[in-house]
Amino acid sequence: MKNPLPAPLVPGLPPTALAPMQDITFAPFMKLVAECGAPDYLFTAFYRVHEHSRLDDSIRECIEGNESGRPIFAQLIGEDPDHLARAVGELKGLPIAGIDLNLGCPAPKVYKKNVGGGLLRDPVRIGEILARLRAEIPGLFSVKMRFGFEDDRHFEIILDLLEANSVDLVSLHARTVRQLYRGRPDYTYIKRAVERLPCPVLANGDITSADKAAEVLALTGAHGVMIGRTAVRNPWIFRQCREKFSGTNVFAPTFGDVRHYVDRLWEATGEPGLADKHHIPRMKKLLNFIGLGVDPEGAFLRNMRTAQTAAELFAVCDAFLTAKGRSSVPFATEPHANLLARPNHEGPEGCAG
Repeated sequence: MKNPLPAPLVPGLPPTALAPMQDITFAPFMKLVAECGAPDYLFTAFYRVHEHSRLDDSIRECIEGNESGRPIFAQLIGEDPDHLARAVGELKGLPIAGIDLNLGCPAPKVYKKNVGGGLLRDPVRIGEILARLRAEIPGLFSVKMRFGFEDDRHFEIILDLLEANSVDLVSLHARTVRQLYRGRPDYTYIKRAVERLPCPVLANGDITSADKAAEVLALTGAHGVMIGRTAVRNPWIFRQCREKFSGTNVFAPTFGDVRHYVDRLWEATGEPGLADKHHIPRMKKLLNFIGLGVDPEGAFLRNMRTAQTAAELFAVCDAFLTAKGRSSVPFATEPHANLLARPNHEGPEGCAG
């Protein structure tokens, strides 16, 4: 390992990380999660790098406006080593802990351009990119990846490339790109990466609760966990993980806590002059995740999805979360089975951890 990772909030505990999620992990959401119990590390949504790209203002705001006190990594996605090297130059003067390369995004609109998870089909190009970035990045260089595109045929070769290019941290989602977010993760691949690589490995993929985080760490021997979609449903997950890992009482949010979180999300997803017809779809995207912990029948999800105005949307939230004494009802620790976070399946809309 070329560079040591920043110390976690609680020395001696496995670190947690907020996964990069396109259209979600921007400054307002990061701030809100930090208020509920900050992760040890933050990762920005990806900066799509190509010939004419320039750093997005939203990503710059994420980095320069980071008030959590926790280190933040800037994530890049691209296929050309020269363009990626230029992007590193744009980031060098910003207050980042390191630079992360996306080798795992499963969105078809992304991988069809041979970036993100699409690069897992081309280990030669991965080697070229890793070598160029390692030469350009003076500090921490991390990689977020899946164990393969449609199978594991290149997995061992890519592990060799990560080691040969002195990558400092690997976050491994235990699915293939083709699986999107469906099917059971195979955590044996994370265990293999831990055994093979000299750098720390973060386990990623269906870390749905603090109990599940502890279970996956015990199974894989990973250094820590990276959590994405669960942090949208349950922003207290990072606090809960620390409490679980240290053997203290784990915070149990109620529906009342969730209702307050919904209000804060409305504030975080809004902007001056944004009409409800544009604001409501942003909220519904996030409420789709929260709804997985409300009722096992999915009635909250069905009602929320049909709301057309802010008043209708908040009326649904009130009915399920605070009406008739429901404020004290415990919020589900794990997502209810057989519910989908989006009407179609997760994945095609973008990367989600």
